[in-house]
Formats: sequence, structure tokens, C-alpha cells
Amino acid sequence: METEILATRKDAAESYGESIYTKMIKAGHRTYFLDVKTTRANDHFISITELRKKTTANGEQVNERNKVFVYEEDLDKFIDGMNEVLDEIKKMGCLGDKRLK
Repeated sequence: METEILATRKDAAESYGESIYTKMIKAGHRTYFLDVKTTRANDHFISITELRKKTTANGEQVNERNKVFVYEEDLDKFIDGMNEVLDEIKKMGCLGDKRLK
């Protein structure tokens, strides 16, 4: 019974929001998805997903998925915070010759 409830919650979470735009970013053994989605009330939010390929102790390949949701009312603060972090990274020069301008 508990397994059924957990499966139902997971299915509901996975299908939450209609995707209206997706950007996929492949980066080595990680893939990032930036999705703009809408709620039933037609509010927008961003879903950031990291999909990472891992090898278990028995050698099996599995995908690990991590998600973050940024809701419409928080977007300005999120963007401001991200820009501040990126500015600090640029000042530190810790990216070397890598592209971050």
C-alpha cells in the first residue's frame, strides 16, 4: 500500500505542469534540462533537472535525477542571485580560459 502511494506521488510530481519550453544542455556525464512550465492556474515556473549517469557497486548503469523548481514569484530574486554568483566567479577568475563572459 505504501509503495502504491509513493508511486502515485512520484507520477504526479513527474507530470506536474505542462512544459511550454525546454532547453537541454549536455555536459559530459551530466545532462541538464531547463523547462518552462505552467500550472493549472496558468502560473509559470522553471524546472531545473540534472540527469547524471552513475555506476552502482555491482557495475549497473543508472540515471540519478535531481530537480529544483523556481516559481514565477521568485524568478527576479533567483536571476539576481545567479547573476551575483556569476559576477563573483568572473572576479575570482577560477574558470581559467573557459567561456563565461
